[in-house]
This record gives sequence, structure tokens and C-alpha cells, in this order.
Amino acid sequence: MAQAAEKGKRGKTRRPVSLGHNQGDGAMDKDQLVRAYHDMLLIRRFEEKAGQLYGMGLIGGFCHLYIGQEAVVVGMQAAIGEGDEVITSYRDHGHMLATGMEPRGVMAELTGRAGGYSHGKGGSMHMFSRERNFFGGHGIVGAQVSIGVGLAFSNRYRGNDRVSLTYFGEGASNQGQVYESFNIAALMKLPVVFIIENNRYGMGTSVERASASGDLSKNGAPWGIPSQSVDGMDVEAVKAAADVAVAHCRAGNGPYLLEMKTYRYRGHSMSDPAKYRTREEVQAMRSQHDCIEGARSRLETMGIDAAAFKSIDDEVKAIVQEAAEFAQTSPEPAPTELYTDVLREG
Repeated sequence: MAQAAEKGKRGKTRRPVSLGHNQGDGAMDKDQLVRAYHDMLLIRRFEEKAGQLYGMGLIGGFCHLYIGQEAVVVGMQAAIGEGDEVITSYRDHGHMLATGMEPRGVMAELTGRAGGYSHGKGGSMHMFSRERNFFGGHGIVGAQVSIGVGLAFSNRYRGNDRVSLTYFGEGASNQGQVYESFNIAALMKLPVVFIIENNRYGMGTSVERASASGDLSKNGAPWGIPSQSVDGMDVEAVKAAADVAVAHCRAGNGPYLLEMKTYRYRGHSMSDPAKYRTREEVQAMRSQHDCIEGARSRLETMGIDAAAFKSIDDEVKAIVQEAAEFAQTSPEPAPTELYTDVLREG
């Protein structure tokens, strides 16, 4: 009943990228790639608008944008099916949209409004959707990894074939609880895909200065966890690796680790001027490795013309504009909501 009310407040639910258990070779046909292009563009434009609203003072607290990393979540989402779970850290807006959460509900949560997914009380880092099997959004570095393993344990306990996608960054990969999670997942053969989103910089520190591991994809090796290092700026490469990892977990073979080599174009958060890297480095990534431009180029070779791209662009702009308007006009939470959804007594 609560889920029905949630859906009603946000309007028609947007179709997620994946509708079934895909276990192919990762290659996308034209329709799949068009959908992936659409979803990556939606995340990009949504995050750009969120940055604008933050600059206007309409979003408070912290705000970590996902611009540049869109191929990771879209490619991963294309490989999972109904009932599979997703959990991530604080750079989470892109993950929410990729799972099919409504842009207006996500944006309204960013502005602290009652129409948001956590009714305006969770903000950027802490919103959830049981309807979409999205379990957050967590602000404590690395804490979500053990929860993701817990989700996988619940699936094994229930005897279903669901898989937990557990995302974390290269900075969080050095946390002790991450290695404890690797151990228990391998020991119990839990169906969890560990996804390291290596965007090269943990806050302002490069991965080379923070990790003695020269290859993060090998971090699960002591526990015998199979792994791949993936071009996280190529949505088809992500999908191909995800298909292998998800099939491995779904077959009862235990965890799998994917290192996604990606890049964020903006600072660590909106308050970060990112002076620890050069403009030339960022521009080189934008011009040579952008995931959206790469998908567009591939689609052009498949015969998608300029009119089709314009149609997608217009649709995305309309969705984002509507979300921004809703986020500014939805009422603030009532004072009586202060203590609701905070504590559940047994």
C-alpha cells in the first residue's frame, strides 16, 4: 500500500533498462544501445541540473555528482533482472535513475521536499526505493559493502537466484570492512557482485598515492574471488563484464569482483574545486573517452540519424525540467513528520 502511494505521488513509473535475466555476451543490439544512450544522457542532464540547483542554494548539505561515470550503472543495470538488488555509496543519483526511480522523486529529495523518496528527510546520500530494490545511498565510506553482502546472504537463505550489486569507490576499497565482506562472501559463496568504481581520485587523493595495490581487480584474490578489470567509460564493455559476473553469481558460484575504470568530470563534491588535477587531464577524458559520445558514435554506425538523437535529447530535457519544477514546488515535510520513519519498535 505504501509503495502504491509512493508510485502515485511520482506519476508513471519509468521503465528500467533491464527487464529480465540477461546472460549473453554483452553485445547490445540497436534498441538496447539506444536505451542505454537515453539513460546515460538522462543521468548526465539530471546531474547538471542538480549542480545548478545546488549553486542556487536550493539543495543543502553535500552533493556528489556522477557526471562522467554514467556507463557503469547503465551497463550493470542492463545485465540484471527483476528482484536483483542494488546498493551504493553517496555518489548515488545515477544509480537511482538507472534502477528506474522517478527523476522527480529523486530531485525532490535533493531539495528536501515531501515528494522526495525519503519524504525530504534523507537528502542526497540517503534515499531508498523498495519498489526498485534500491537500498541506498550510504554516507559512511565502505559501510554499504557489508550491507550488500547481507542482501546476498538473505537471497541465499531464501533459496532464490537473486544477485546483489554492491558498489563502492577505489578509496573505500582500502577499508577493513570491505575485506571482511570479501571473506564472508567467498566463505559462504554468496551471490554478490562487488563493483569498484575507480574514478582515480578519493576526494583529492589519487589512487596511486592511496593504494599499494597496483590492480584493484585483484583485491579479492586472497579469497579466490574471480574478477575483471573493465573500461568503465564503455557501456557495452560494462554490460559484457556484468553478464559474466551476474551469471557466475546466479549459478551459485559465489561472489565476483569488477573494477570499473572510470572518471568523474566534477570535483569530489560540489564544494571541491578539484585543483589536484589539471584541466588538460579532464578535457582529454571528455574529448577522447566520454561514455555518451562513445555510445552515440556507435549508434551512428548502426544508422541512427540526427533527428533521432534530437528526439532523445528533447525527451530527456523535458523529464529533467519537470523534475526540477516538481522539486521546487512540492511542499516541505510537515513538522509532524519529524519523528516518523525514524525508529521502529519491535
